[in-house]
Amino acid sequence: MQKPLILVANDDSIAAKGIRILAEVMSEIGEVVVIAPDTHQSGMGHAITLDRPLRVNKVKNYLPNVEAYKCSGTPADCVKFGKHFLLKGRKIDLVVSGVNHGSNSSISILYSGTMSAAIEAAIEGIPAIGFSLSDFSTDADFSHTKEYIKKIVLKALEKGLPKGVALNVNFPKISEEPIKGIKICRQTDAVFRESFEERKDPYGRPYYWMDGFLQNEDSGGGTDEDALKENYISIVPAKFDLTDYQSVETLKSWSF
Repeated sequence: MQKPLILVANDDSIAAKGIRILAEVMSEIGEVVVIAPDTHQSGMGHAITLDRPLRVNKVKNYLPNVEAYKCSGTPADCVKFGKHFLLKGRKIDLVVSGVNHGSNSSISILYSGTMSAAIEAAIEGIPAIGFSLSDFSTDADFSHTKEYIKKIVLKALEKGLPKGVALNVNFPKISEEPIKGIKICRQTDAVFRESFEERKDPYGRPYYWMDGFLQNEDSGGGTDEDALKENYISIVPAKFDLTDYQSVETLKSWSF
C-alpha cells in the first residue's frame, strides 16, 4: 500500500525539539514533509502574511527520509504554502502540528499557532491534529508522547475525521506516575487574566511586559483541564465555525 502523505508544521520553529520528535514518529507511518517557521511564532494565532514576501528554504540533513523546509511566515502560512505550492496537485492525507512546547488547552486554542496550523488544514478539508505538551520548562521531556502520538495518528488515519474538525491533543507533563490513558473532552470554559509590568530599557524609555494566568472557574467536569490534572491525555475536537447557532435564533427576534 502507498504510504500516507503527512505534512508536519508547528509554531516553535524548525529548530524546536517537539517538531523533530513529531517528524520522527510520522516517518514510521508515512511520507513526511516538514514545513515550519524559521523563528519562534508562539501566540500568533491564525495570522497570515500579506504585507511582505515569504521566504522558504530547504533544510539539509534534517532527518533520514524526511524532506524539510523553513519558512519566514506564520504556522498558517506554512500549511497554506505546503498545500498550494510545495505539494500542489498531491493529496495530503494528514497534517500534524507540534509537538508544542507548552499547553494549548482551554482558551489557548484561540491564540495558539500550533492549533492554527491544524485548523488551517481543516479549513482546506485535510484531516489534522495539533499536539501539545503541558510543560513550559526549557528542558521539557517529550519522550512519553511518542507512543501515544503514533497511536492517535494511526487511529485517525484508519477512522478518518469529521469534515472541518481538527483534534486538539494535550499531553500532561512527564511524571513518575504513568499516563492513565486518553480522554475525549470538551474545551474548558476559562479565560486568561493579563497584567502588564512597566519596565525601562537601558535608555530609560518605558516598555511593557505582559504576564497573566488562566482563570478557570469551570466546574462542569469533562474538560481538557480536568483530564490533564488527572494525568490523562486530552483530546478536544475543534471546529473553525464559530457561529453560536442558538444565538442566531435569538437575534432573529430582534427588531432592527
